[in-house]
Amino acid sequence: MPSAHHPIKSTIKAGSVYYFNDPDLNSSYRHFCIVVNIDPSKDTVIFLAYSSHRISKVRERRKGFPDETLVEIAPNQYSGFSKKSIIDCNEILERSIDMIASKFDQGKLEIKPVMDLRLVRILRKGLIASNQIAGRIKVLLKEPF
Repeated sequence: MPSAHHPIKSTIKAGSVYYFNDPDLNSSYRHFCIVVNIDPSKDTVIFLAYSSHRISKVRERRKGFPDETLVEIAPNQYSGFSKKSIIDCNEILERSIDMIASKFDQGKLEIKPVMDLRLVRILRKGLIASNQIAGRIKVLLKEPF
């Protein structure tokens, strides 16, 4: 387990963004993966929404899904993006903090600027609205009042 002083473990929070190639995405290129947990520093599982710059391809694949489950974010909204991107909130990655830290240690993951919490809340809303996301995950994404 990474120490509390590890660059990932010591800084992870809602909106942390990591740029890496995840094997489950069946892609040869890296994706921006956004931490959507309420308080990931206390969680054993990290939930990651990921972006794609292939907006029309994602929209075509998700035709008929609720609009709020497809979130477009422009570079002026998130400085880490160089072009407009889409986050498909009908899919989520579940990863351990150890896996994320290990990718970083191997030089296979870059830490990007933190995404504004306002945008992360929009992503959570989209994930909760999706009928593709398990109820056990949706419960963990709801902010306590």
